[in-house]
Amino acid sequence: MENIFQGIPRIQLKTPLTRDDVKSLTVGDVVELTGTIYTARDAAHKRLQDALAAGKAPPVDMRGQLIFYAGPCPAKPGRVIGSIAATTSMRMDVFTEMIFGQLGALGTIGKGDRGAQAAEGCKKYGGIYLLSIGGAAALISKQVKKCTVAAYDDLGTESIKRLEVEGLRLIVGIDTAGRVFQAEQIAKYRKN
Repeated sequence: MENIFQGIPRIQLKTPLTRDDVKSLTVGDVVELTGTIYTARDAAHKRLQDALAAGKAPPVDMRGQLIFYAGPCPAKPGRVIGSIAATTSMRMDVFTEMIFGQLGALGTIGKGDRGAQAAEGCKKYGGIYLLSIGGAAALISKQVKKCTVAAYDDLGTESIKRLEVEGLRLIVGIDTAGRVFQAEQIAKYRKN
């Protein structure tokens, strides 16, 4: 994975992040993230949505946090975590308002394109979308130093997990201005 980023400046970020931290990022920036993040996929998002609809507090305080759209494999003996990689993020677009507006998260981490709803949510709430490297699940697992279940243990791999990561490399896919990395890159190459 080192070769992918060779010669590209990297921004060092440490959680907890502030609004100023995320506002300083722009699409295409490469970041190395260290600190706490939370995993959540489809089933966990649905449970969070149902809890909020029922007037219940979420089981994890997501204010100011980053949500990684991932469901890690169980750890093998002697390992902190099994393989872990981002799932396709567009499926989570329907939860954008909840993630930023109700839960107060600062950003999400995933792979692939997002719809207009995600870009609008980032702009409206000052959030970001960070792109993880696809196909690098075994390598990403080495950047996870600690993994504990934070909520919904019965969901297994889709439970919400608290991860301690070190030097997790990501690319800013949507910034707080609502600019979209993929859209800008496609437009740039169409001109050529």
